[in-house]
Amino acid sequence: MNTVAKLQTDQQAVRLDKWLWAARFFKTRALAREMVQGGKVQYNGQRSKPSKTVELGACIKVPQGHDIKEVIVLEVHDKRRAAPLAQAMYEETQASLTAREANAQARQAGALYNPKPEHKPDKKQRRDIIRFKQQ
Repeated sequence: MNTVAKLQTDQQAVRLDKWLWAARFFKTRALAREMVQGGKVQYNGQRSKPSKTVELGACIKVPQGHDIKEVIVLEVHDKRRAAPLAQAMYEETQASLTAREANAQARQAGALYNPKPEHKPDKKQRRDIIRFKQQ
């Protein structure tokens, strides 16, 4: 087997947890492995194992903060790369983008109804609050 064919076959055989780490969805490979084992990451709509081989065109759902990103695999690499190169390894679906934007707007709207104070109350203000609650 020549080196070009060997590189192509090696490049295609990448574990799911390793791909998620290389694509910079998780900071460590162990964390990626835990998320896949815990069922938080779905591969083509199904729960899978961390050792699942990633294929081009596969749909992966990955939790990111309050949202879930749905991405299509465009490139398969097992090495962690610079962020712009890692983002080129996948493409987020349009449905995922619209859902994340809707969730962000809902969170912002909720923040308007639940205002937070700019700073903690000082000692005098805390005493006033305690007196008010005891009445």
